[in-house]
Order: sequence, then C-alpha cells, then structure tokens
Amino acid sequence: MGSVESSGAGGVTRGRVDKRQAILDAAFTVFARRGYAQACVQEIAEEARVAKPTVYSHLRDKETLFRHTVELAADALAAESLAAVERLRTLGPDGDLRAALTDLARRLLTVCCGERSRALRSLTYAQVSQFPDLIDTVQERTAHRPRAALADRLARLSLAGRLRGGDPERAAEHFFALLTGPLESRSRLGTRRVPAAELRDVAEAAVDVFLRAYGADEPASH
Repeated sequence: MGSVESSGAGGVTRGRVDKRQAILDAAFTVFARRGYAQACVQEIAEEARVAKPTVYSHLRDKETLFRHTVELAADALAAESLAAVERLRTLGPDGDLRAALTDLARRLLTVCCGERSRALRSLTYAQVSQFPDLIDTVQERTAHRPRAALADRLARLSLAGRLRGGDPERAAEHFFALLTGPLESRSRLGTRRVPAAELRDVAEAAVDVFLRAYGADEPASH
C-alpha cells in the first residue's frame, strides 16, 4: 500500500512539506558543487529523487529555487548560532563565565567555518552581481540575529554583575569581531577548512581580550 500524506497546518500535507525540504537540500548541494550558472534543475531533481516537474511545482523557476535555497541555508546556520548563544542561559550566578564564553566562541566559530557556511558565502558572493540583495539577507540571518541575541545575554550578565555595564550591542559586536577578525586577516573565512586547533586558539584569545575589556573582575584596559 502507498503511504498516505497526512494533513499539516494550513492544509499543507506533511508529504509536500518534506518533499519541498528535500528539493531545497538537494539544490544547496548542487549549487555548491556546480555554482548557479552551471547547476541545472534536472540534476537537482535527481539529487532530491523527484521528477523535474515536481521541482517546478514547488519552486516555479531556477532563480526562485536559488533564492529559497540560500535563505534556508542561512536560516539553518542562524539556528545553530542562536542555539549556541542560548546556552548562556544555563550559566548560574557562580558559574565559570570564562568557560561559558569560550564554549560559545568555539561553537560560533565551528558554525562560521563549517562546510555549509563556507559554501553559502562562496555561493552568495559569486552571484552578487545577479542577486545583490542576498548579501544583506544572509548577513541579517547569520550575523545580525545571533549578535542581537548575544547582546541580550550580555545585558543580563551585566545586570547580574558578571560583566561591566555599558552598551551590550557594542559588546556583542566586539565579541563577534574578535572571533572573525583574526580569521579574515589570515584569509581563513573563505572556502578552506580551518583546523580545530586554530579555532580553539582564536576562541580562547578572543574571550581573553573580551573579558579584559568587559569582565567585572578583570582590570580595565586603557
């Protein structure tokens, strides 16, 4: 007997939602492998194990497919970063702040330097002339949202006396800059894999500098 598609929210069947997800996942794989210009819908359909017309029934053309693929990938990366920031909620009043921030830094760097993130940056910048707005879309979802979430966590840590008072948004911006700056200066935020040891060193150095500037128990830097 064939499987029955169960109804989901808004009358959209579960099977249709799953199939759309499979198409978008396959599209990211193919776009990352071929680039936008060389990728074809037939190859994406084969990767997703669906018929070519099925791709068009979910996403009407190649441009729409590319846009939705990039947005979905950005959302997935944002979710990973937000989950990392959310872990700061578990830090108790007497918890090890340095250890918690170092764990956060490592997790954020792992997301930022992961294969999907590298592929997304490569795709987005390669198509900037044809899809200039996607740069802002990716930045909003993968950078601005996690930074805003971190600013909220840092504000609460400041209120709890764990960090010095100040502008939490600027503090969050500094935290992210301390993570990505060293890698950008070494051209390691491109398509190359960054060794785990290097990510660990960058994370620890970033937290050390951050706490010297913002830590309530650290000497103020001048």
